[in-house]
Amino acid sequence: MTTVANGSTVTFHYKGTLEDGTQFDSSYDRNEPMTAKTGEGNLIAGFETALEGMTAGDTKIFTVESSEAYGDRNEEATTTLEKSIFPDDFPFDVGMPLPLMGPDGQQVTAMLSEVQETTVTADFNHPLAGKDLTFELELLTVEGTE
Repeated sequence: MTTVANGSTVTFHYKGTLEDGTQFDSSYDRNEPMTAKTGEGNLIAGFETALEGMTAGDTKIFTVESSEAYGDRNEEATTTLEKSIFPDDFPFDVGMPLPLMGPDGQQVTAMLSEVQETTVTADFNHPLAGKDLTFELELLTVEGTE
């Protein structure tokens, strides 16, 4: 039986919850398992570590600390923008994604975190930064390393 090692291709179902039990993602809800190759940086570090040594059919519940998930929250990763730079009919809903242009011309996405009379605050932290994440994992298949 093949066990997960660096370079394995794995297919799995998962459900992710926060400390208070709020679900933030679930492949079960989409009825679509995820496939990834380990060791390529496509999975958060703590999730990949939890996969190591598992075999097809295994299930596991584990918690990934924020430092091994999306990192700690950086309170300085925000900026204030004038509302006037947005279209007149822009909805300004707290929590909505804001597609913005970075200083190098690359598109970046921030989250609208605060709305004032003439300005808004854009937060560039990942929405799950600073949060410990609990996963229920069901490993469906493991293909050996190359």
